[in-house]
Amino acid sequence: MKPVAASVQVNRLISAATPLLLLAAWEVAAQTHAIDTRFFSSPSRIFMQFWQMLANGELLYHTAATVARVLIGFAIGTTVGVVLGLAIGLVPTVSAALEPLVDATFPIPKVALLPLVIILFGIGEASKYAIIAISVVYLLIINTAAGVRQIERIYLDVGRNYHAGRLMMFTDVALPGALPSIVTGMKVAMGVSLIVIVTAESLAAKSGIGYLIWTSWQVFEVEKMYVGLFVTAILGLASSILLNWAERRLIPWKRS
Repeated sequence: MKPVAASVQVNRLISAATPLLLLAAWEVAAQTHAIDTRFFSSPSRIFMQFWQMLANGELLYHTAATVARVLIGFAIGTTVGVVLGLAIGLVPTVSAALEPLVDATFPIPKVALLPLVIILFGIGEASKYAIIAISVVYLLIINTAAGVRQIERIYLDVGRNYHAGRLMMFTDVALPGALPSIVTGMKVAMGVSLIVIVTAESLAAKSGIGYLIWTSWQVFEVEKMYVGLFVTAILGLASSILLNWAERRLIPWKRS
């Protein structure tokens, strides 16, 4: 056990040291003018700008707008995606009807749908929720359906032999069996949500991290632009940690 524990500690140290070493190398390159600081500002100046924006509330305002849009759109897309994925995995008729549509439309870049989404939902918050939900729903449908199909047939047969109703087959057999695949889909979908919302905010919003990044670049406030990118990375890391925690609680058997 001790060698294993030591290996885990070493890996954690490496995980923490790698970004710090990259930041240090970036700082040295900026201070020695090995890179053009007009476009690649130093980490020290970026962090100074970060604290200034945090103090005056500007960063919290934009971050809160982005987080709210992601959470609402993600919740809608996940709910619809899981329900449709379970139906596709369990009911052959639903699979025959929906799976060709999913396969045909999945490759369409979701950001390319933003003009159509704005026409349907307006330029307000509803269009931001919709574009995130559209981006998420495909990943959850595909992963959930795959998870249901990987369930050992005996579990489905036992449910039918005991006359489990359609709702019980969904909630007590298919959902727990597909849960590992669902959580995997949620992890990927959260990263996609951040990519999509930052892009959408840069094109059709007056608040949010994407709006901050794009407007900062337009007026050449490079430090502010990097602050927006830095916050996006923090949100991605935080969401990954949260989903990993949820996975350990929901699927304790997966660790073994």
